[in-house]
Amino acid sequence: MDERVFGARKGAETFDGIGNFVYLADANYMPNGETGMHPHHEIDVVSVMVEGRISHAGSLEHGQGLEAGMVQVQRAGAEGFSHNEINPDNSENRMLQLWVRPDEPGEPAGYKTYSTKPGERMHFYGGPKDQTERFYSKTQMEAVNLESGQTISHGGDVMVYLSKGSGVANGETISARTLIRDDGIEFRADETAQLILIYTNT
Repeated sequence: MDERVFGARKGAETFDGIGNFVYLADANYMPNGETGMHPHHEIDVVSVMVEGRISHAGSLEHGQGLEAGMVQVQRAGAEGFSHNEINPDNSENRMLQLWVRPDEPGEPAGYKTYSTKPGERMHFYGGPKDQTERFYSKTQMEAVNLESGQTISHGGDVMVYLSKGSGVANGETISARTLIRDDGIEFRADETAQLILIYTNT
């Protein structure tokens, strides 16, 4: 939770985000659990499926399904959207949710999905206005899926969330559900791992 948006919260871990990145939640949904229908305005909501499935309901792409490895990006803009993310299974699942404030208010609402692949690095959020593959933002996000022994490097100010697996980041051993910020990252996976990289293009 970014103190610039949420303020200091007793008992809650807060941090200064990079760019317009302001919130990260890593949640296990109970069997057949759901968020309940709720609205968003002027925020981009990124959902990364780590384990299991989600059935998406709401005003954008109602009925879409997400499976482990998929990323869902919803732009609320001025129009806004309502959604409910539902675990359709009788076992727990796990999903990350990240919020990013838009660079410019008043954008139209929109919806995009991406599928990540083992051993690959995927850029799923942010980029210039002259491209349409991702929503425009100076704040960038990538998912990096690594097999044991694979490495990744990124220069400059970056926040890195290890959502799955374990490895060595800048010489320090880290495990899943670890968030770090540093001036560059060198990571080697000790097992199958997933990293979320957050940075700006300035």
